Amino acid sequence: MTNRFYQDFDRETASGYPRPDDYRTPFQVDRDRILYTSAFRRLQSKTQVFLSGEYDFYRTRLTHSLEVAQIGRSICQYLQQTSEPLGADFHIDPDLVEAACLSHDLGHPPFGHSGERTLHNWMEPYGGFEGNAQTLRMLTETIYADPRDGNRTGMRPTRAFLDSILKYKAFFSETPGARNHFLYDAQESCLAFVFGNTWKDVKARWPAAARNELRSIECQIMDWADDTAYSLNDLVDGINVSFLSIEQIERWASDETLNPTESQHLETLLTAIRDQRTERVLGRKIGSFIAACDLAEAEDDPLAALSNRYRYRLTIAPEVREEANLYKRLALNVVFRSQQLQQLDFKGDLILRNLLDVLAKHYLDPSQPPPTPLRLLPPLVEKLLTPLESPHLRARILCDYVANMTDGFATRTYKRLYDAEFGSIVDLV
Repeated sequence: MTNRFYQDFDRETASGYPRPDDYRTPFQVDRDRILYTSAFRRLQSKTQVFLSGEYDFYRTRLTHSLEVAQIGRSICQYLQQTSEPLGADFHIDPDLVEAACLSHDLGHPPFGHSGERTLHNWMEPYGGFEGNAQTLRMLTETIYADPRDGNRTGMRPTRAFLDSILKYKAFFSETPGARNHFLYDAQESCLAFVFGNTWKDVKARWPAAARNELRSIECQIMDWADDTAYSLNDLVDGINVSFLSIEQIERWASDETLNPTESQHLETLLTAIRDQRTERVLGRKIGSFIAACDLAEAEDDPLAALSNRYRYRLTIAPEVREEANLYKRLALNVVFRSQQLQQLDFKGDLILRNLLDVLAKHYLDPSQPPPTPLRLLPPLVEKLLTPLESPHLRARILCDYVANMTDGFATRTYKRLYDAEFGSIVDLV
């Protein structure tokens, strides 16, 4: 049965090359290509909350992405059953939403948000670094790229899939001083593809800040699925590794101004901890966060004529959004700002800064080679750098290489370069 929610415009691929006939839908192809890329597999060794390898039961970027994908699919199924405009032949594609959810963290570097800040600080003179922008770069340029034949078309995503991961649509040069929430200036062609022949009008009508609010319905679902997983599942991890104890939560609550509903949520959480039922209690809340979703038709939205993806917006029951925000505040203030995690953030920053500095010394400016040239990069990465004379372009390639590293690979590389007692000629990775 044809799904009338999407048109040929939504299914068109970014490369301009048609995909071969397939038994799968175009959005199933998008999802499957993400699942089988090394960039997705590397998420298993990238920090979600705690450094990869610290414990054996907590979430990594990979398991977090899988949970977000499950929640995103469930939201699609719930909306199809409960929202009047939707039906069997007119609905939000769950495969498309799943592809967006699986991809949403692909661009994040090692060591979590600390690593993202480090890369941005180093890249600020060269166009900045942003996790969402890096995901877009991977999808359109580096995933499945083959440096040997100059192929930089990425995975050739569909327009709807590409738009589904675009939480931000302002450019680095339009947001001076911003630490995140931007795209790279060189990615304007991606937005021109996403919006088709309306891009010039979109750019003229919406200033940078307002443009960041332009999100397709699939992107909105992905974002709420991410919030759900972040506010509930990451909280479970914090409790399981004793970063969140009853005493810490009570101490935090005593310093906050909480309304009666928020106080009741915390009491429920404290009771679950006392009864050792945290996983079960917070796991059930995922269902209530999904059931808090509804669709509203976007009124007088000029982009509605472009695609049904902009015809609707996702609404969340205010009391559930308030509950999610409570849990995120708790995790931020007690877990992420704890002494232990701040020390690990410092270590991650130190490792990445030193890696970037040594690579810059040897590769950033071809007109000023080091006194003793060394081969520090894989041959294919060096081949990408060879024809580039601009330090800006070379910095982006170096940034790609470091951002792709897992926590463990970055740590081992740092030790080989700076630790005299680590590494030998038999080391391969």
